[in-house]
Amino acid sequence: MLLRRLEYLAALAREGHFGRAAESCHVTQPALSAGIRKLERELGVQVVKRGQRFEGFTPEGEEVLHWAQQMLAERAALDQHLAAMRGELSGTLRIGAIPTALSVASLLTTPLRQRHPLVRFLLESTSSREIVRRLNDFDIDVGMTYVDGEPLGPVRVVPLYRERYLLLTPADGALGRRDGADWSDAAAAPLCLLTPDMQNRRIIDGHLADTGTEARVVVETDTISAIYDHVVSMGLSSVVPHTWLPSFGVPEGIRALPLPRPRRSYQVGLVLAGHGPESLLTRALVEVAREVDLSEVAGSTAGVAG
Repeated sequence: MLLRRLEYLAALAREGHFGRAAESCHVTQPALSAGIRKLERELGVQVVKRGQRFEGFTPEGEEVLHWAQQMLAERAALDQHLAAMRGELSGTLRIGAIPTALSVASLLTTPLRQRHPLVRFLLESTSSREIVRRLNDFDIDVGMTYVDGEPLGPVRVVPLYRERYLLLTPADGALGRRDGADWSDAAAAPLCLLTPDMQNRRIIDGHLADTGTEARVVVETDTISAIYDHVVSMGLSSVVPHTWLPSFGVPEGIRALPLPRPRRSYQVGLVLAGHGPESLLTRALVEVAREVDLSEVAGSTAGVAG
């Protein structure tokens, strides 16, 4: 029962709301609250700040939460080891990925699933900063993000591929008859880009700033689908990674113009927590990543203008 109450605590930290935490644990809210109160009595400390709604954890609660997350991660690792001993690697691999890497995630998850049919996946879109935090909190097992840009802290890295860029632009626009574009062309075009909390956007902002021209950003969004929608419906342009083309293609009436390799390119890779137990599922994903050559992902489309 102790593990169950620790699961309540981890769910409350993850959801930030008693009702949603209870729902994720498949119990009623009173049952979850009662479980946490019993945990507090057993430990002799107040864990959750008291209020009408969830207001966070006490300092003692933060410490209990850290140990709870680590114990749950070790329990999950134990379950995976026992399943592997039976010849049945199973469980759920939790992956946090930046939006620009989501389009290549299936190139890793598909062969892993083929090798281990009982494995399930939870794939979430999130920012690079959230990936590091959630790894340290044992809330995800592995991240997919830039590995040579902003500091990642004490994590382990498995490089996957180096990003290249294209300019999506209307075929009937000023650049529509061109076979390529440069970064000054991109800066001068009305743009739809990801939001500034995404590292991809901060990287692109840096490349555009190098031209000495202030970028004309008309729409900011946190989803790939919205970028494509606005490029088509509003006649905007967008700077996108080459890895988007195999999954999302080039919409009708839009051209994909290769952009020159910028002064500094960035590498996307897997990041794993630098502490705590390494699950067999994570290890299996790393094995797949080392066998699949993602450096040539979309290589045949990176130079296509459409």
